[in-house]
Amino acid sequence: MALSVLVLQEWRRYVWCFPYVYFRNGGGAFLIPYFLSLFLMGIPMFFLELNFGQFASLGPLKIWRMNPAMKGVGMSVVLITACIIVYYNVVVSWCVYFFFASMTSQLPWSDCENEWNTCRCRDTTMNTSLSFPWHNDSRLAQDCINFTNTANKTTTPAEEYFLRRVLRRTEGIDHGGAVLWDVSLCNLLAWTIVFLVIARGVETLGKVMYFASIFPYVLLTALLIRGLTLEGHSTGIDFYLTPNITKLTDASVWSDAAVQIFYSLGICQGGLIAMSSFSSFKTNTLRDALIVPIINCGTSFYAGFVIFSVLGFMADRKDTSVANVVADGPGLVFMVYPEALAQMPVAPLWSILFFLMMTMLGLTSQFSATETVLCSIMDEFPSLRASRLRTAGFRASGCLVLFLLGLPMTTEGGFYLFYLIDNYVGGLPLLFAGVFQIIAVIYVYGVGKFKKDIEMMLGKRLVTKVALAFFIPMWCFVTPACLMGVIIFKCVQLKPLAMESYVYPDFGNAIGWISVSACILIVPGWFIGYYCYMGGGRLLAEVNSPKMKWGPANPDDRGERYKLPDYGVYSRDIMENESKVTPHQVEPILGVDSRVEGEAGAGADNLAYKET
Repeated sequence: MALSVLVLQEWRRYVWCFPYVYFRNGGGAFLIPYFLSLFLMGIPMFFLELNFGQFASLGPLKIWRMNPAMKGVGMSVVLITACIIVYYNVVVSWCVYFFFASMTSQLPWSDCENEWNTCRCRDTTMNTSLSFPWHNDSRLAQDCINFTNTANKTTTPAEEYFLRRVLRRTEGIDHGGAVLWDVSLCNLLAWTIVFLVIARGVETLGKVMYFASIFPYVLLTALLIRGLTLEGHSTGIDFYLTPNITKLTDASVWSDAAVQIFYSLGICQGGLIAMSSFSSFKTNTLRDALIVPIINCGTSFYAGFVIFSVLGFMADRKDTSVANVVADGPGLVFMVYPEALAQMPVAPLWSILFFLMMTMLGLTSQFSATETVLCSIMDEFPSLRASRLRTAGFRASGCLVLFLLGLPMTTEGGFYLFYLIDNYVGGLPLLFAGVFQIIAVIYVYGVGKFKKDIEMMLGKRLVTKVALAFFIPMWCFVTPACLMGVIIFKCVQLKPLAMESYVYPDFGNAIGWISVSACILIVPGWFIGYYCYMGGGRLLAEVNSPKMKWGPANPDDRGERYKLPDYGVYSRDIMENESKVTPHQVEPILGVDSRVEGEAGAGADNLAYKET
């Protein structure tokens, strides 16, 4: 069950996230750093988290009984996951919206004859080579009679449907606009389904895996076949596979590849630890750590063919290059997949099936991620599990709070907030969490202990020894070095966030940095707080206090305030007290009775003793 959930929970990343990150970074050139990041950082970190969770069979917070001072790492990953599920459920609400919108005889994004369409819209019925491409009976024929396309920029019906009908975007993040009641209701419906499923427990998740694991491949294959029959598809495929080597000199390509691997595999988001904790102690984590990442990244690569074959068709219709056909961003798939669906025979049926699939996959991801967050909180407050009613009430309250947190993203200006949180929380916090996790497990707990823990689960077989001979140097040197390199690259290239031609204002970037700081600083914050709570504060005050001899060097200047004790009297008192100590007044401080001294062996000679 755990492996099925791990395979499926990443569909959201490679169907939705991978295409637009790939498109933003120049196409084929992105594959080189992407697969290097997979083998140098992704698989080692994936293997580490699988073993960590399976060995202790604990959630992402409770598992830090291994090192209570580093519990902030668990808090960080849970906080990151909470932020992700808030904005990702908005993506699910878009899928739900498209699902219901598809229930018509003609898809609303199949032509430009709708109230939200502009004079730049071009559909397949128009002769785009003409300066006046509209038919005489077209609605736009009258509205656009004096229109001149000075920028020589056109759009597709699917683009305008998503941007002008679904999102209804305002001018910027500082123009929030009204709440989109239809999108908000879709978001509420999605959260309601999440609650109804997780209220029955994590065991429910495995029951929908078998159908949902195969269904997406069938639909993607059907879309790919259709995409490869469209005019211009080869242009998109060439862009997808041909690397632009000059892009590799851009550090942002490398940092985006590393972040995408972390995001794609669910690393440092708590889900891997939570799901692997349900596995049997002897489950072959080595097999899972090789199969799951390769399947996930391979499917990302496969889904890319669907996207870019349609992008080639769109570029051909617009008479432009693939790089300029649409604006990059998290909404890319909602402008490309609908365009492909509109070209299918019996388009509404295919659209219903496709967005049903997207909704199912999105919700399945939400089930495991939401359960990770809520169960982590319940682990810390066992009273929430006192009764089934109290547990259900907490889960309902949690889903309601998460829905309300996502409500600002379902306003007319909500897409700007969505894009901001996606870029900030889904970047540096994940990389820092990876560094902290390696420090805690490999360096503080000890790679030697961790190696023996893995051998307890997998056995001391040859394949285990060979695997550990690869993973241990990766954990100790290569992976942390790569992570630090990516973090430095990202910090060096920091600049104000921009989406298309819109540059975020200072307060927008401030919101992003507050989110990043909260996810990162919770780790050192908890460490310092726990250190002080355990007496570290007193020790710190003691070692920073002046010694007894501190004061004026001249004894006549010391006065009563800095008067030194009479060391001669003090030394004589000590010697007299020591001479009165008898042998029976000495006992071992470690609680080892002298009667079992013979059983203690050679170690008894090394015991420290104290005076009574």
